[in-house]
Order: sequence, then C-alpha cells, then structure tokens
Amino acid sequence: MVLGRRFVLKHHFEGNPKREDFDLVEEELPPLKENEIQFHALFLSVDPYMRPYTKRMSPPFTMIGSSVAEVEETRNPNFKKGQTIVILAGWVERGIVNPDAMGKNSPGNTLGGVMPAPDLGPKLSKSLLLGACGMPGNTAYFGFLELCNPQPGETVVVSGAAGAVGSLVGQIAKIKGCRVIGYAGDDDKCAWLKSIGYDEAFNYKKVGVAESLAKAAPKGVDCYFDNVGGEMTAAVLATMNVRGRASICGAISHYNDKGEYTKVTDILPIAIHKELKIEGFLVGRWKARWVEGIKAMAAWVISDQVKVKETVVEGFDKMPEAFMGLFTGQNTGKMIVKA
Repeated sequence: MVLGRRFVLKHHFEGNPKREDFDLVEEELPPLKENEIQFHALFLSVDPYMRPYTKRMSPPFTMIGSSVAEVEETRNPNFKKGQTIVILAGWVERGIVNPDAMGKNSPGNTLGGVMPAPDLGPKLSKSLLLGACGMPGNTAYFGFLELCNPQPGETVVVSGAAGAVGSLVGQIAKIKGCRVIGYAGDDDKCAWLKSIGYDEAFNYKKVGVAESLAKAAPKGVDCYFDNVGGEMTAAVLATMNVRGRASICGAISHYNDKGEYTKVTDILPIAIHKELKIEGFLVGRWKARWVEGIKAMAAWVISDQVKVKETVVEGFDKMPEAFMGLFTGQNTGKMIVKA
C-alpha cells in the first residue's frame, strides 16, 4: 500500500492565510492506469500568486502550486522511472497524475501540467528549478528585459526587492549597466540587497519612498519593476522621467485585502503627464521561449553574476507555514519547502 499526502484548501481565505484554512489529507494511492505516473515531490514552491488565484476557484480543492519531483513509477512512455520533473500538481507530497490529461488552463499553469526538468548541471541545486532557473527567474528575465528595455546608465527601482523575483531583477539590471534602487521590509534584507549589488536599498517601513528617491535618484527614475502595488507604486511613478517604463509583476500589498482592492492614489494623471509606459504581465506569455530564459539565468548563476538566496522550510507538513510567511516577510529570496 502506497500512501499519498496533499493539502486541501477548505474555504476561501479571509484576510491573511491561516493554518486552519487547510486540511492535510492522507490517502491510499491506486494502481497506475495507462499513461499515468506516480511522483514524489523533492522541493515544493510557495508563491504570492497563489493567494489571488485561489479566489477564482471553488473550495475545497488541492492547493495549487508547482514542485520538483521524481518519477517513482510510470506507465507513460514519455516519462522514465527516476526522472526528475517539474510538475504543477499542487501541494502534493506523493501522488498520481496523467501528464497527457492534466488541465492546461489551471490557475498558475504556465506550460501545462508536467515537463521534464531541464538539466542545470552538477553545480546547481534542483530547487532552483522553482526559483532563479524556473518561473520566478523567467518572470524577472522576460518581465524586466522585455517590458522595461533597460539601457546602460539608467536608474531602476524594484519593489519587493528581496523576494524571489525582485532580487533577480536588480541583479539583471546591474548586468545591463543600470543603477539599481530596491525597497524591502527590514534592515537585514536591505543589507543583503547591497551585498548582491544593489546601489541603494531602503527599508520602506522606516523611510518614505518620495524622500528616499529624492536623495537616491535626484535625476529621476527610468524603469520600475513592481511587485507590491499600492501607494508605493504611486510614489515611485511620481518620480519617473518622461517616457519611463514600468513593468507590473505583482501587487502583494493588496492580496490579503477583504472585498475589493483598497483604493490608492490615481496614477493616471502621472502616467499621462510623464508619457509613461505601464504594462502588467503574466509570465506565461513567453512560454515559447521558456528554456531560453532558464538557460540564461542558469548561466548567470553559474558565473556568479547572479547570486541566489533560498529560504528553505524542512518538511511537507510545514507547507501552510511557509506560505503564510510570504505575507509576513519571513523569506529572503525564494521560499522553498523541502519535502
């Protein structure tokens, strides 16, 4: 008898996620049918996007998310026993799926249900397939380079700069010859940002955005990569130069709002007056170039041009705590659960 475990979201979140929102379900796994595989998760991802995406679904359901896993048994000719895969099976420690039938329209699904894990070589941990060499890495790579089109000498601002995506964006900007300013939620994170190349890093809980940018970017801001939204975004946009570019990746400041998003300063007059290009995106638009991004990020990590930090939580049963920690600033870099 083979047992599988998964976390089920019992109801929609009310405010911040809580442990009691989840049930840990243990169940006997049936024999494999034709084209199915049995997998065991090695590393699982928790990401801020999971919070707003669950609003589109009807509980109870297996909590959404991706993992790096190993194929334990297979009846699918495209997958071998012992193969490493990246799978969007949700918060599942061990389970059975039919890769050919997995829903390609599932929330958060970028490439379909299962993909063979790209070979990162012996120097890099497989956990990076969920971070710098996975969805967050491609979010930073394509979302920043394609939408902001940074030029040498320009000034770039990143909100949520110590997170899985923001920490990568700042380093990519430095590779492209930019001056980079980041905002994070505590002094230790700001010190870490300086250590990986950020020219300036500010604790937004201690200093105002307008005040700090007046000193750090007296000639204005050219590019803004936004993970936060809210009043911080309005304040940064107000400092941007004419025809500046803003890439809108996330709005974590709103994800736990009850009801409709909280109203903030109207940015339209700023956008019009400064002729700003402000574009939101979902990283799935670059799925045809997915491996290109992974290879580029892996090369930068191997060459030490991009430094990676992971916050690793041990144990599958700690999935809810890891997820909750995203919204209270418990992670620096990518939050990963090691099963």
